[in-house]
Amino acid sequence: MRATRITANLRVDDVEAAKGFYTDYLGLSTEEFNLGWVARYTSPANGEHVQLVTQDATAPEDSVISVHTDDLDGAYEEARKLGFEIVHPVTTEPWGVRRFFVRAPDGNVINIVSHRD
Repeated sequence: MRATRITANLRVDDVEAAKGFYTDYLGLSTEEFNLGWVARYTSPANGEHVQLVTQDATAPEDSVISVHTDDLDGAYEEARKLGFEIVHPVTTEPWGVRRFFVRAPDGNVINIVSHRD
């Protein structure tokens, strides 16, 4: 699998209540998207970013990071072949991504994601 970008998914109780710290204090002032339960904030200067997540809307567990890839199907097959637990199957989500969740051997849940072209 080839990762093209990795995003930290930070668990928060309330995206709106938390966003001021990340946008004002940390300077991640560009809101790339906000679905209410997940939002991404990015630095306009250098593209560094985080996602704030209350609870995933469609997956049974929350992920700690999102790993973006240009070959989602290949990444899924490789994870299955290696015997990793698939926590959430390949799904095309209404907000424009295809993704699946896999559990790392250390127990962390990873969101493997690809954006529609």
